[in-house]
Amino acid sequence: MNKKVAVEESLTGLKELLEEEGYTVVNPGSQEEVLAMVVTGLDNNTMNMQDINTRVPVIEMAGKTPEQVLARIKELE
Repeated sequence: MNKKVAVEESLTGLKELLEEEGYTVVNPGSQEEVLAMVVTGLDNNTMNMQDINTRVPVIEMAGKTPEQVLARIKELE
């Protein structure tokens, strides 16, 4: 089972929680196959990454706790 998740650099609390739960955290710009991608906001291109094309679920972190995002990721497994 692929336990890699792409997480924006600024989401350190979520990164730490995912790593504690056994997930590998990678940069959203990596070409690695991931279970999901977590971003801070879908309407704000803070990373200036307009060319990212993904076929995995994108989870918006805004308004959610790291635990809520973790629960959503576990649902995807």
